[in-house]
Amino acid sequence: MNYIIVGPAWPFRGGIAAFSERLAYQLIAEGHSVELYTFTLQYPSLLFPGKTQYSSDPAPEGLVIRRRFSSINPFSWLKAAREIRRKQPDVVVFAYWMSFMAPCFGTIAARLGKNVKRLGLIHNMMPHEPNLLDKLFPPYFVRRMDGFITLSGAVADDVRKVLSDSLKSDSLKSKKIAVTPHPLYDHYGELLPKADARHALGLDAEGRYVLFFGLVRAYKGLDLLLEALADPLLHVADVRLVVAGEFYDDEQPYRDKIQALGLSERIVLHNRFIPNDQVNRYFSAADIVCQPYRSATQSGVTQIAYHFCKPMLVTDVGGLAEIIPHAPVGTEPPAGAVGYVVPPAPAAIADALVDFYAHYREPSFTAAAAEEKKKYAWTNLTQALYGLL
Repeated sequence: MNYIIVGPAWPFRGGIAAFSERLAYQLIAEGHSVELYTFTLQYPSLLFPGKTQYSSDPAPEGLVIRRRFSSINPFSWLKAAREIRRKQPDVVVFAYWMSFMAPCFGTIAARLGKNVKRLGLIHNMMPHEPNLLDKLFPPYFVRRMDGFITLSGAVADDVRKVLSDSLKSDSLKSKKIAVTPHPLYDHYGELLPKADARHALGLDAEGRYVLFFGLVRAYKGLDLLLEALADPLLHVADVRLVVAGEFYDDEQPYRDKIQALGLSERIVLHNRFIPNDQVNRYFSAADIVCQPYRSATQSGVTQIAYHFCKPMLVTDVGGLAEIIPHAPVGTEPPAGAVGYVVPPAPAAIADALVDFYAHYREPSFTAAAAEEKKKYAWTNLTQALYGLL
């Protein structure tokens, strides 16, 4: 079949661009033809909190990526829709993640002709940081989709709510939704020996390191993890934290908290977007990956951790707990447990980290993650897609 994927792709950086490109490779491997249509302008600079929207990595080999539309130029939406329609694709997949993009994607979808299947690949239906647009724009997008794929049950529930609350037609409310777990991000290289990875990052070869990876935003709860790290037992054990990712929030309050909690010697801050070819260093160097989020749907960080067979600590929000076999802290983990699921509170996070190091859980969690990750093959996503079609 002929597929077109509409959404972020190179030269734009980020997890959704990486997801779209990896999906394209999978579809090509399964015998389909694929093109990606992406932005000439993704975000106006006024709305973008980071240093740059663009990737420093080379263009992905073997993919056709066309930059055709601006998120804020309706004329470019119409032009892109005409071009896509002329190509007569069988399926157009819209990689949707925020309300701001709904007018652009909805307008393109509306002008593709009757014979094209339009699927919404919904990373987030409702953003982590809500705004007025979330009431106005999503219905415009969802009513133009023939069906949806979500990567967690939590996101599927959000899609159903938009369909139910905003659309009057029963036929619209009954649109099909396929739920399949976020596949592995398996394109970040191989696991390195821990000592080699730590040497590359300038870390102590014998230290105890927790990893917080990805963009720093308020909903990701880095402040909760900092407070947890101040626990006396973690201080005595000299447990340290590597923060690897660009700050989209003001960095100073975090630095003030580090200073106030007396953590300066135990925190390593790498405040920058981590290029693809360096991601494996950070995961290989870590003992455990921590996602202390206040809210979530699903997370690409979890799937990078699975790729590298790393133990995980996540908070019980959104869809994070759906894919982390675990047991309550203080009990013997069952066979197959890969980490911890705890409330988004510093004391609970600290207790889990104390348990992890005190009982030397890393070997068993690592072995379980190596087995558990087999569930997250990209073929599961494409099979869900075919089933939906």
